[in-house]
Amino acid sequence: MISDKRVVIKLGSSLLTDEKRLMVRWAFMQRVVEDIALLRDEGYEVIVCSSGAVALGMRMIGVTPATAGLRDKQAAAACGMPLLLNAYKQVGHEHGLDIAQVLVTLGDFEDHARFLNTKNTLHRLLAAGIVPIINENDTITTEEIRVGDNDRLAAKVAQMVEARHLVILTGVDGLYDRNPDEPGAKFVEVVDDASEYIEATAGISTLGSGGMLTKIQAANMAQNAGCTTLIANGEAEDPISSVLKGKRRCTTFIAHSEPTDSWAAWLTNRLQMAGSIVVTDSGAEAIATGTRPIDRGDVVEVRGKFVKGDVVHIYDQQGVERARGMTDFSSDETEILVRNLEIPVEQLLGYQSRAVLVESNNMVRIDDRHLPWDDHENKPTGAIAAE
Repeated sequence: MISDKRVVIKLGSSLLTDEKRLMVRWAFMQRVVEDIALLRDEGYEVIVCSSGAVALGMRMIGVTPATAGLRDKQAAAACGMPLLLNAYKQVGHEHGLDIAQVLVTLGDFEDHARFLNTKNTLHRLLAAGIVPIINENDTITTEEIRVGDNDRLAAKVAQMVEARHLVILTGVDGLYDRNPDEPGAKFVEVVDDASEYIEATAGISTLGSGGMLTKIQAANMAQNAGCTTLIANGEAEDPISSVLKGKRRCTTFIAHSEPTDSWAAWLTNRLQMAGSIVVTDSGAEAIATGTRPIDRGDVVEVRGKFVKGDVVHIYDQQGVERARGMTDFSSDETEILVRNLEIPVEQLLGYQSRAVLVESNNMVRIDDRHLPWDDHENKPTGAIAAE
């Protein structure tokens, strides 16, 4: 059940760290933690998704954002995380806040059992009156197995804990209908359909890992889970509460009035594509009508590598994503089954099983309120956002 007094806050590296000195911006840290304490006094439960560890650790290993490679960033994360948590702990102590560190990886969101374990931990921390500080475990992640940006990570956390609001604090006021440097650019106050503003922008900060595109994707994920997203400039007094109470300008992505249930939200709101299949016209029709599962006779192509239990993206032959669902077979097994339709499953794989790849109750149809999974950089829609 959505909790009206539960809010997830996403703080970017450019707000928390000085880009040149690679040190904590103590004045901002003081403002944001003080504001969290005020919200706690008003009965709010607050979770913070915080960047900054990699940036803070770079000085210790002698690299800069421009020169750091993957190993440098992993080592910098190991060095910077204690500095970041110490800053939160030090300022939090001044305001009577207890904090906890929660390091997550892609698997903690994409594997359902680990998703539930992480969810239970967060709920227990909130019940104890502790503010969780969440960050991706950059020390052990690589490009292939990382979330990649804390915007979507924060949206997944909001979905996980059933928060009412996701507040993304950044370096700009919010979303514009085109590049804000262009004459006539208009600020967008309210968004119902995130797809209208999905054209990617080039703006990626030096310290951060995503621009406004990832924020729109995050907002769409939160919308589908019944969570309203507020994107605002973090450089303000009472940076969180002033946005929640409508006291200053921001872009509001309105939560859907009929959010998907937790199982469907987990299936559809992915952070990384495990693999995909292309289905026949009859398979696409079955998805549209919900009349039956996807079996091996529906599949015309298998793309990427996946294992049993992964969520695959299901496309029709025209390249339109139609559904996402949990597969009962690996990609290798699926290819064997598809190429040998006349041979029983047991004879092909060595064990008894139905020839169903995705069961109906493990599949969710992609409708207009879900952003399609494709390369938006190559598919402009006419709107430009500013980071």
